[in-house]
Amino acid sequence: MAKKEFQTESKRILDLMINSIYTHKEIFLRELLSNASDAVDKLAYKALTDDGVGMNRSDFKIHLSVDKDARTLTVSDNGIGMTEEELESNLGVIARSGSLQFKEEMAKAHGEEGENGDTDIIGQFGVGFYSAFMVADEITVITKPYGGDTAWRWQSSGADGYTIEPCEKETVGTDIILHIKPDGEEEQFSQYLEQSRIQRLVKKYSDYIRYPITMEVEKERMKEKPADAPEDYKPEWETYTETDTLNSMVPLWQRPKKDVTQEEYDRFYQDKFGDYQPPLATIKVDAEGLVSYKALLFIPGHTPYDFYTREYEKGLQLYSSGVLIMDKCGDLLPEHFRFVKGVVDTPDVSLNISRELLQHTRQLKVISTNLEKKIKAELLRLQKEDEEKYRQFWTAFGRQIKYGVVGEYGAHKDLLLDLLLFPSSHDDKPTTLAAYKERMKEDQTFIYYAVGEDAGKLSKLPQAERILDKGYEILYLTEDVDEFCMQTIREYDGKTLKSINDEDALPETEEEKKAAEEKAEEAKDVLAFLKETLGDRIAEARISKILKSHPVCMTAEGPMSLEMEKYFKRNGGELMAGMSAQRVLELNADSEAYAALKRAVDSDKELAKKYAELLYCQALLIADLPLEDPSAYTDLVCSLMK
Repeated sequence: MAKKEFQTESKRILDLMINSIYTHKEIFLRELLSNASDAVDKLAYKALTDDGVGMNRSDFKIHLSVDKDARTLTVSDNGIGMTEEELESNLGVIARSGSLQFKEEMAKAHGEEGENGDTDIIGQFGVGFYSAFMVADEITVITKPYGGDTAWRWQSSGADGYTIEPCEKETVGTDIILHIKPDGEEEQFSQYLEQSRIQRLVKKYSDYIRYPITMEVEKERMKEKPADAPEDYKPEWETYTETDTLNSMVPLWQRPKKDVTQEEYDRFYQDKFGDYQPPLATIKVDAEGLVSYKALLFIPGHTPYDFYTREYEKGLQLYSSGVLIMDKCGDLLPEHFRFVKGVVDTPDVSLNISRELLQHTRQLKVISTNLEKKIKAELLRLQKEDEEKYRQFWTAFGRQIKYGVVGEYGAHKDLLLDLLLFPSSHDDKPTTLAAYKERMKEDQTFIYYAVGEDAGKLSKLPQAERILDKGYEILYLTEDVDEFCMQTIREYDGKTLKSINDEDALPETEEEKKAAEEKAEEAKDVLAFLKETLGDRIAEARISKILKSHPVCMTAEGPMSLEMEKYFKRNGGELMAGMSAQRVLELNADSEAYAALKRAVDSDKELAKKYAELLYCQALLIADLPLEDPSAYTDLVCSLMK
């Protein structure tokens, strides 16, 4: 019997598997039990449509057996088994998973919807089996496939290769026999031959697997007292062996909340969804009524690496009475809460015989609406009771909440308003709109905001000076979506949101209005000169009502703001290159710069043109807009220094 070699890349992965991928060696048992559960799943699902299986759900199980003398630990299942080709394919090439292939085949068989609906496949990456080499120096797999007459033995001592040969096995299923390594100075491998250790590991990692995980367990009991025992008889104890079921088989979401610790929830989340961090919050729902369901939801503590890409797929795992229907049911989550992970189990959705196509979407809509309310309530609880955790959530997913406000033409803005956080001039902590409103001055009419790339720069904008001097708070909005968010919200609890760039940002008294009109009339010739000199580069030049000590600033009028212009040019490329805001050059009539411009307009038109260019370029710089010709601007400044 010739030994076959692993592929070269497989040898490297095997070495990585043994030495690097898993921090704790004990994880091997979880991986093997998960694979066994997958194998049982496949045959259990086949039994739904194939009477030839001859088994029902209660017949399926996974069995562990220990032989201390032989130093072997065996994981046995009565699942689907493997053919010789499947052994070669699945165990001869590391990182190729039979479970993943099964999942892909079901997706192809059932079309697009099938991509999301399949068995509860845990071993999707084809490396979990090889974690057993962390504790075993030899692994033997004896398997008989459903529908086949021949059993097969696969055997390997690691990277040196493997053998496959026919063997005898009466029943369908797979036995994985680990020959446990001898104890070393750094690791006591014999612990994996101790029943108490195995019991703890099953409880820790695999308690929610829905098939019985059994093992022969040694126990002690008191011997029966003999009928003729003397008066001074002392009780005697005996050791006996009994088959115990080690796992509860009750999914975590089916168990009462009082019977589950937060550590168990955290561990379930991390194992189930492959996160290295525990969740920020856990939401347990047990609903009865027209639609009954149980849900276990988690709010992650960080942003997945692909969260803002097209590849990211939202959705909750959907079970029907304990049978997984869809791995990621997108209909259960609104887009603005797409970051939530979890499971929903309900008897009130039906499935056809292929177990792929969902019906009764009305029930899903009811569940989705209820879960949306639960998620918002939990986020509000975090916001009020644990500010640090909420800020962590906001850092990870705040942008998604803002997208939710803007999306679908603002259909969800009322739901999400109370979740929003923004940096502000009040202090270094982001604030809610509700907290901002509570702090508003008695004479304050608007909720003020400024949009830009950096809060520090926004606080120094000329437009902000007059508002801040009145003691009014300004929200500093620094993300691309913020401008659109403000345009969608428009008002909060009766208070209009107002950009500091708006001409009417500060309400005027009748006396102030009259004074402004007089200044504009006096500046009529200067403003006309500016418009003539700058041409189409500006839509208008005007005397500003929003400047205090600064001489000039750039604002915009019409539907597009300066920040929107920047956004479209950043994200639209050449297609959006022609889209520009209608720029307004605002001048402070009380500044020395304006006085110098006015004198030049009256006495030296060439000098006045230079001043006009200078003020225009300064306004662009303050607004963080690009100069059309930086070299010309430099020459202009130098020429005025002569």
